[in-house]
Amino acid sequence: MLTTDPFDHDKLREECGVFGVYGMESASALTALGLHALQHRGQEAAGITSWDGSQFYTKRAAGHVAENFSNESAIRQLPGDASIGHTRYATTGETAMRNVQPLFAELSSGGFAVAHNGNISNAQHLRRGLNKRGSIFQSTSDTEVIIHLVATSSYRPLLDRIIDALKQIEGAYSLACLTPEGLIAVRDPLGIRPLVLGRLEDAHIVASETVALDVVGATFIRQIEPGEMIVINEKGIRSIRPFAEQTPRPCIFEHVYFSRPDSFLDGMSVYQVRKNIGRELANESPVEADLVIPVPDSGNPAALGYSQQSGIPFEQGIVRSHYVGRTFIQPGQAIRDLSVKLKHNANRELVKGKRIILVDDSIVRGTTSLKIVQMMRDAGAKEVHMRIASPPTRNPCFYGVDTPERSKLLAAQMTVDSMNEFIKTDSLAFISVNGLYRAVGLEGRDDSRPQFCDACFTGAYPTSLTDQEDDGSTEQFQLLTGAAA
Repeated sequence: MLTTDPFDHDKLREECGVFGVYGMESASALTALGLHALQHRGQEAAGITSWDGSQFYTKRAAGHVAENFSNESAIRQLPGDASIGHTRYATTGETAMRNVQPLFAELSSGGFAVAHNGNISNAQHLRRGLNKRGSIFQSTSDTEVIIHLVATSSYRPLLDRIIDALKQIEGAYSLACLTPEGLIAVRDPLGIRPLVLGRLEDAHIVASETVALDVVGATFIRQIEPGEMIVINEKGIRSIRPFAEQTPRPCIFEHVYFSRPDSFLDGMSVYQVRKNIGRELANESPVEADLVIPVPDSGNPAALGYSQQSGIPFEQGIVRSHYVGRTFIQPGQAIRDLSVKLKHNANRELVKGKRIILVDDSIVRGTTSLKIVQMMRDAGAKEVHMRIASPPTRNPCFYGVDTPERSKLLAAQMTVDSMNEFIKTDSLAFISVNGLYRAVGLEGRDDSRPQFCDACFTGAYPTSLTDQEDDGSTEQFQLLTGAAA
């Protein structure tokens, strides 16, 4: 039987990555490099659209960026000094080529390509209305709703049509749009998903993370602000603020897991924040032990912070293979039971007879944690304690992260004590919500005006969730989201 990597289903999936450049010869080559740096945000498919001043060119393909955009012939198919690119992990719409971005359409104003990181939480509601008005959809992606709203807007100028479309949208979005009028980048009014602005010689660049700027040799200028629209063309760059100002609510899980540790987010080093999380964990949930061991790779910085704060030595007690593909053959139950070792294996001589603290970024379904704890015990660990660098994930995300439904989230079904019994640890502890806020430099969470989107932990969703409300009764919706808690 062909199946996916057993660890993939037990992690919160990265959302997507966007990259755009204007004013650079062979812009698509630079975009391909930028997408390489954002590969961690989406590994199902990638695409690039370029513009040479008279025509648009698009190449989209399943698989990694390197598989499809690393050769000269691929780049030659994408001429021009402006381009946008996208790495995809499907959060809405099935895995199919018609859903791979950038999406492109010929509008009355000319070609329009869009790459989107996020999720539109009223997409189905809007789609039903557009269908009634005669719109014909080519994909099942929520991103196509943006194209149809722009196409059917009663405004004439393209920028006004885009603004009109976005004012009808709920949820999270960071967009890179390529049009005959230039490169247009927009971040949703709450700033839930990240987007930054950079410069390389005379070219301007937009990207989901600063690491993409680093990789292409660009200089970081600033983050694109929540609710800001940036227009880049031959006249230069200008900023537009078309939306009513709101209190920003950027996704705090970007700091915990999604962003690369060598990125800067909201002016902070992601790596340093993750170390700070480990320090807070050590203060909140100390335990006597011989070694602090990260669950690689996402647990590494938090484990290092825990070690430094507690004084307990940090060791690589789990060795990760970086050569496991997204699929492999599992012909029977016996092989399935051994599949954990394809990606992680215990450093047996190091952990034998030791009291160990495992540090991981999160627990979703709990199946991976159960296997890793058992692997440590099989390797001879005397005690296995687990510390988690995020609060319990009790609620699904509707803003561009693929989380299981609430009934499949372990923390939504069990207390921490019950989870401890389920994964068979000697002790289990999560960082508190206030501890997580302290790690990003705040005194704690302001419950009256939360500074981040932390809905996956608290159930405090910052936007309306029209599609979820439309799917069932208020009672069912509250059960789904935890809003009644």
